[in-house]
Amino acid sequence: MSNHQKRLSVPDSWPVERKTATFTVKAGAGPHGEDGVPLLIVLRDVLGYADNRKEARYALNEDNVLINGKAISDEERPVGMFDILAFTEREEYYRVFPGEGGRLALTAIDPDAAQSKLGKIVTKTHVSGGDVQLGLHDGETLIVEDGQTYDAGDSIVVGNEDGDVVAHFEYEEGALVTAVDGAHAGEVGEIEEIQVTPGSAQNNVIVSQDDGEGFETVEEYVVVIDENFTGDDE
Repeated sequence: MSNHQKRLSVPDSWPVERKTATFTVKAGAGPHGEDGVPLLIVLRDVLGYADNRKEARYALNEDNVLINGKAISDEERPVGMFDILAFTEREEYYRVFPGEGGRLALTAIDPDAAQSKLGKIVTKTHVSGGDVQLGLHDGETLIVEDGQTYDAGDSIVVGNEDGDVVAHFEYEEGALVTAVDGAHAGEVGEIEEIQVTPGSAQNNVIVSQDDGEGFETVEEYVVVIDENFTGDDE
């Protein structure tokens, strides 16, 4: 497997210029699958906190860069949707959020908001002992007690320190959502209608917006949020 990544073939979510050079850094193994953006790109190309890989490695070795509450030393660690980035020395905190065209963007948040992250439930499985395992959009899994009303499509907010669920947003008509992929990536609105499609095809979701425009997308592309996830919390 190649250790190189051509800029022209990076996922649409990567916030990099495609024609400035032939190659860019390749994401390491980790969460978010192929859409995960290497931390080096965030530090160098998005924030401008490092000019090159060497400077990024030096900064990371100081343990001042946290992702979801954990110090990160690997500049290739994938960063993805709804991750929380904390730069403790600078006292800066960001949430990764879908930008225009589906490119990942950073939304400034306050220190309290940086103590937890949002995850979309994509799987729900009963495990031995009577508990339930939830699989989140970034590959993380979480064990909860059976009987709690979590369903695939819902979103939860998980504390970085203890892994406890601190908020739960149900996937239902009237819920506030953002599109994270497709033609309407980055747009926010309320679910007006969930159109159940027979068979194995994706359900359609009709989303209304304050400006009256609205949009339609597939169920896979929407994530339930609340108003605190759409802008600067400070």
